[in-house]
Amino acid sequence: MAHQLRDMHGAARAVAYLMLAAGPYNFVTGVLMKLGDPLPEVIGLALTSIVLFIVGLICLRRPETMPRLFWLLMPFLGAGVISALNIATRDATMGPQLFYLWPLLYAAMFLDRRIITLTVVQISAGHALTAFQFQESGQALLDWIAITVAMSMTAVVVVGLRERNDRLHGVLEAQATSDSLTGAANRRAFDAEISHAVAVAGPDDPLALVMIDVDHFKRINDTWGHAVGDLALRTVADALRDAAEDRRHMVARLGGDEFAVLLRAAPYAAVRFTELARARVAAATGLPSGPPSLSIGIAVVPDHAVGADELQRVADAALYRAKEGGRGRSMMAQPAGPLPATA
Repeated sequence: MAHQLRDMHGAARAVAYLMLAAGPYNFVTGVLMKLGDPLPEVIGLALTSIVLFIVGLICLRRPETMPRLFWLLMPFLGAGVISALNIATRDATMGPQLFYLWPLLYAAMFLDRRIITLTVVQISAGHALTAFQFQESGQALLDWIAITVAMSMTAVVVVGLRERNDRLHGVLEAQATSDSLTGAANRRAFDAEISHAVAVAGPDDPLALVMIDVDHFKRINDTWGHAVGDLALRTVADALRDAAEDRRHMVARLGGDEFAVLLRAAPYAAVRFTELARARVAAATGLPSGPPSLSIGIAVVPDHAVGADELQRVADAALYRAKEGGRGRSMMAQPAGPLPATA
């Protein structure tokens, strides 16, 4: 189904608390306080109360046993039950109508705009059935308009707050997982991604880790100043992003002048990436220090490693060999051997 359920845990709790409250409330007000009513009506209300309570317990203790469709239909089921109980108890006063707030708030918090709109329409129709059946027409019309407007405005406000919260959450998440200087992913995001990426990598979907150091970065800072050093880091990050064209690739700054790139690529494609990245850096203009050179180490799952820690270890070892070999070159993790210097 195309509709998305936000926050399964929160949705399950919301349904559980409603049912656990609605069951006893309905039993007290619809059964114990109306024992003189027709017996079939009292029995029906009692059974409804029991069912509501049992469903509440299931949603609280074992929400995973409920089908996904249940959570998407919950606002319609809730509004329908409220309408049916109001009609069964012949209660058109405003108090019981406030229970419509629950399915409305549930939809506004956890479901999409289409379901929210349909929920408002159902609530409006359900209240109309009750009001026009048990109230004088003029009063019924006023109450129906009041409920419809109140529910509509409540939905608008809650959805607006929810979407604003989503935007703020997105900003905070981006700030928590990205490097403020270069815009690349930070160490935290990289550590989380590499574990997942290695877990799903295999012979048909290899994963390359490319470790990059900016050569003689301290000299750039000492000679030209930190502003130029920062510009050099941004230039390298931009070049790595431009070269990593697949959206599945991740470019991360691990700290200082050290970068890492996760590529869904075989060894030869990883080598091609490093050559393209070097070319992009070399073509950069506006750096008083000139384009920096790069030392690069490459390792691939499953060719050189099987786990995230091992992949980082062998890629670091390849990077160290590149630096020991004179810098400005790329080295593949053993046993693949060295690559020709490209800078």
